[in-house]
Amino acid sequence: MFNNNTKTLLLTGTAGFIGSNFVPYFLEKYPNYNLVNLDLLTYAGNLENLKECEGNSRYKFIKGDICNRELIEFIFNEYDIRGVIHLAAESHVDNSIKNPDIFIKTNVNGTYTLIDVAYKYWMQKPFVYKKEYQDCRFHHISTDEVYGTLSDDPNDFFTEKTPYAPNSPYSASKASSDMIVRSYVETFGLNCVITNCSNNYGPKQHDEKLIPTIIRNALQGNQIPIYGDGKNIRDWLYVLDHCKGIDIVYHNGKKGETYNIGGRNERTNLQIVDAITNILDEKVPQEDKSYKDLITFVEDRAGHDRRYAIDASKLENELGWRADENFDTGIIKTIVWYLGKYK
Repeated sequence: MFNNNTKTLLLTGTAGFIGSNFVPYFLEKYPNYNLVNLDLLTYAGNLENLKECEGNSRYKFIKGDICNRELIEFIFNEYDIRGVIHLAAESHVDNSIKNPDIFIKTNVNGTYTLIDVAYKYWMQKPFVYKKEYQDCRFHHISTDEVYGTLSDDPNDFFTEKTPYAPNSPYSASKASSDMIVRSYVETFGLNCVITNCSNNYGPKQHDEKLIPTIIRNALQGNQIPIYGDGKNIRDWLYVLDHCKGIDIVYHNGKKGETYNIGGRNERTNLQIVDAITNILDEKVPQEDKSYKDLITFVEDRAGHDRRYAIDASKLENELGWRADENFDTGIIKTIVWYLGKYK
């Protein structure tokens, strides 16, 4: 058991990409927190990502499913959970097209189970917290994909007031989970915040995602597949900047509010692959050829949103968050990490 003088938070899904960057950052910054990490270790979860935390007396890993109510209730009671940061989600859009079922179960039912247990553990009745749980908060991590797609107008951005218009089973399941969280604020008075982030990149990302796929295939001499015409635009956020945004919103965000976290780094997929191959040509050059020769175009993804871009002004102006990395600095750090993994 943990030291009783420290507050224990439940984190979900933190053996995945974002969570495994968040846990070491959070443990180091806040010596007054214990962290319980609940993760089912599905395809994106890997305990190797959390090796540096294993010996920490304020960290505990539990393998389990957020849909398992009995387990969630046990964790709340056993560790006296005083806050939740909920990252667990099925998140690969291609997989959601092939098998939507698991996305609905995990992202919708799992979020419901977590938040309902939190409500019943922390509160006596709607809008009345138990005396010792007054400052407990539920932080739900979501995505900009719930907003649908943007026009090509460079002045068109997702804001916290953009209507939801999800286009894939993945984004629909995340939109549903956001609405469940909202309902627990409005109906029960639960202290919740939601953050919607743009595309993350950085160390520990799953091999199937775009940037690791480009780097891995280039280094192995395989074709680098790019969907459609490669002109789909995403707003790229360095993962540690996202972790700092979660931290700020968890501690200082207003109850019931949503905060968008974006990197202000719009790039087409073609620009991404161009930047990566340029850096690889410089850092690990091949004789007489460029990694660009490996680029190939493949059939576009079904329902592929054309452009995402986040306006993070609310988070910047109200809570003082700033991204420390731009894409040019972040992509070099990312490539250096993957060179250590793949070379």
